[in-house]
Amino acid sequence: MSSQDIPVEKHLPSEQGDTHHGAVAVPDSDPFADPGLPVHRPRIQDIDERAAKRSERTVAMLFTLSMLATIAFIASFVILPVDKIVYIFPIGKVSALNFALGVSLGAALFCIGAGAVHWARTLMSDVEVAAERHEIAAPPEVKAQVMQDFADGARESAIGRRPLIRNTMYGALALLPLSAVVILRDLGPLPEDKLRKTIWAKGKMLINQNTMEPLRPEDIGVGSLTFAMPEGLEEDAHDFQTQIAKAALMIVRIQPENIKDKKELEWSHDGIVAYSKICTHVGCPISLYEQQSHHVLCPCHQSTFDLSDGARVIFGPAGHALPQLRIGVNDEGFLEALGDFEEPVGPSFWERG
Repeated sequence: MSSQDIPVEKHLPSEQGDTHHGAVAVPDSDPFADPGLPVHRPRIQDIDERAAKRSERTVAMLFTLSMLATIAFIASFVILPVDKIVYIFPIGKVSALNFALGVSLGAALFCIGAGAVHWARTLMSDVEVAAERHEIAAPPEVKAQVMQDFADGARESAIGRRPLIRNTMYGALALLPLSAVVILRDLGPLPEDKLRKTIWAKGKMLINQNTMEPLRPEDIGVGSLTFAMPEGLEEDAHDFQTQIAKAALMIVRIQPENIKDKKELEWSHDGIVAYSKICTHVGCPISLYEQQSHHVLCPCHQSTFDLSDGARVIFGPAGHALPQLRIGVNDEGFLEALGDFEEPVGPSFWERG
């Protein structure tokens, strides 16, 4: 109804001093009346079983493509090398592995979603049902009605009468989580026994980390602290940080009569002892040495070790003593290792595993 159809006296104030300024008459008809549900129009699949079969095959095809895409995702992860670069128009040069993983996983997810949408729009019941609002705590009869509605929905979804859709959907949903398993496996290489060993071995000379020269016994003064690394480890090597994190060594010289631990004395050379530099608490590098007490202190959490008594823990949260490296002197007079550490260096994960 336009404004021209409304009588003037019904929407304008009275000229005789009407006190209800701007009052508007409410029309008799309700402008917000419930129009009700539209007339249900059957779909072609509802009246033609051949069309329903075509939709069923389409949904099954999409679920099957999802399964194939998931398999392609796993195959790409296994086959393609990490460093392979390919040119993809119009993107440009990209990692072949990343591109294959992204496309295959995206296709797997898209096909499941597209199949579910097509199934719902063409084969599931599309009859609209109006339900009145009710309290949250439903009475028993309402609960029974909900269960009945669920059963009716399952029946109307045609999942029982469409085994091809049901089986391919189950297959697609069962294979898709395998992608997550593959991604989790890519968090890093398996540690195997790498954390239990270092590159120290019998005959490897002790190299001064400051001068990069082999160490002789006379280079180590009483009360001094020297940091060393294994012979053959180069600072520009790609795995230098990985190796030095386990093989870093600190060397001190103590008067032999001041060494309390018998094994420590046997594994030393003329009072020169070599211990792992990696704290057994959380793996911080130890760098503070007190000459008079022969104590070394970890600067991170103040774990303190007595180097004159087997590097045992005398204070702090460290779990066990520092591992000692057995050393000797080779024919040329240089300090050398007589083997690897007898126990893993660093945090005491191995005591709990």
